[in-house]
Amino acid sequence: MAPIRDKFTIHSKATVCQDVDLKGDITIGPGTIVHPKATIFAIAGPIVIGAGCIVEEAAIIVNRRKEVMRIGDNNLFEIGCRVECPSVGNNNTFSTRSRIHHTVRVSNFCFIGAACLVVPTEDETLDEYTSIYGPAADRRVWSGNGKVQEADLRHKHTEYLREMLPRFNRLRRGDGT
Repeated sequence: MAPIRDKFTIHSKATVCQDVDLKGDITIGPGTIVHPKATIFAIAGPIVIGAGCIVEEAAIIVNRRKEVMRIGDNNLFEIGCRVECPSVGNNNTFSTRSRIHHTVRVSNFCFIGAACLVVPTEDETLDEYTSIYGPAADRRVWSGNGKVQEADLRHKHTEYLREMLPRFNRLRRGDGT
């Protein structure tokens, strides 16, 4: 198998720091913010990240499948999380040091708690509003109450980062530089 050539398509309204490790065919949508020291590897197939996502320091996103890994809009990848699932919907949170295996598909409004490990034995799709939490990766379904407030808070977080990151970090442009 020939290695995938590095090809980065970064939207002009995205904020991607220079000190990000990108490999493979990666598309980053408008308003998405990628902190320094984040890692995005499209090993086997491309990765397409939607609009308004936040990828924090030491977060790792990997696509090990040949199919396109599609990440929807307004997702938050917190510090040190590792996400390998082939598809991620919209408005999900992957908390600090959480790990999601490549056999999981994440729908919308899901929450993966801090340090939770999600490794099912066979392919699985998380239902909307699923919360995974605690040391045993327990599950429950969230009612959706407060999702408007959560969206507003995330929007303010994005605005703050868009203003502050360029002050202290060099940015990467969409032409692979």
